[in-house]
Amino acid sequence: MLQFLIRRLIGAVVIMFLIGAFTFFLFYTIPQDFAQLSCGKNCSPENIAVIRENLGLDKPITTQFWEFMSGIVVGRDFAVGHCSAPCLGVSFNSGEFVWDSIVDSFPLTLSLTIGGLVIFLILGLGSGLLAAWKRGTAVDKAVSGASMVLSSFQIYFLGPIVLGIFVYSTGWMESPQYIPITEDPVGWFMGMLIPWAVMATIFTAQYTRMARSTMIEQLAEEHVRTARAKGMKQRYVFFRYAWRGSLIPIVTIIGMDLSALLSGAVVTEFTFDLAGLGRLAVDSSLGKDIPATMGVMLFGAFFILMLNIIVDIAYAYIDPRVRLS
Repeated sequence: MLQFLIRRLIGAVVIMFLIGAFTFFLFYTIPQDFAQLSCGKNCSPENIAVIRENLGLDKPITTQFWEFMSGIVVGRDFAVGHCSAPCLGVSFNSGEFVWDSIVDSFPLTLSLTIGGLVIFLILGLGSGLLAAWKRGTAVDKAVSGASMVLSSFQIYFLGPIVLGIFVYSTGWMESPQYIPITEDPVGWFMGMLIPWAVMATIFTAQYTRMARSTMIEQLAEEHVRTARAKGMKQRYVFFRYAWRGSLIPIVTIIGMDLSALLSGAVVTEFTFDLAGLGRLAVDSSLGKDIPATMGVMLFGAFFILMLNIIVDIAYAYIDPRVRLS
């Protein structure tokens, strides 16, 4: 297991280096004067020269690349002060270190992602297992029908409807807002409840259908039929044999959906007027804030890589044969 994990970590380091190199040269080789972007339109040539020197833009491209990559590991010095590792540069717009902006924005995005994941996994897998257990009955048909309808919804469609009913019309709930869980756990929960409910409604439908279909396939496997033929109880066979065999495709989709939730944070945060990592990425892109845009891209790539490693570990735990691959 340890060797399996080491191989995955080494692969992740190599991939992150390649992504960092690609991102750097993608932005820094375009015909743009970053010093001009940082200073603004009405900026004197003298100020542009000072900014270019302070940002290290007067150095050869190879030197800039080395300082950028090494700064992620050991930090680097700017005119505004020392940027501790992981240093992703200085924002053109705010003048703050990009990593500090990411740290301020990420807790909201993480709360949206993890909270929504927990809710739709419990509801989706639970209803899918129930539909498989009651296959062919009215319960199965009702659950399957509801999942087909709900899976056609999107966050940008369902979100305004929920806000209009529960916030603006009835006033039963307050507008979504982010309150750090360390400051007010109840306020944090209530502020995230509507986004979680909308996300859970959409993703629950997908997981219901997936859990039902994979469980039905597993129940038809030879080892499950053999267990039944030996006289084992239906409940024991269902959870001991069929359930574990259905986990691998479910874990695969979970890893993909976590990445989708992170990359789709833009839609969720704009729908509910929340300032997280998605909003930071859009504002940085629209404001031509190259360091902030690069920083968000690299951080997103790192987060997705870590999720993939976690999924690989889950694979190895569920099916030991994966460790040999």
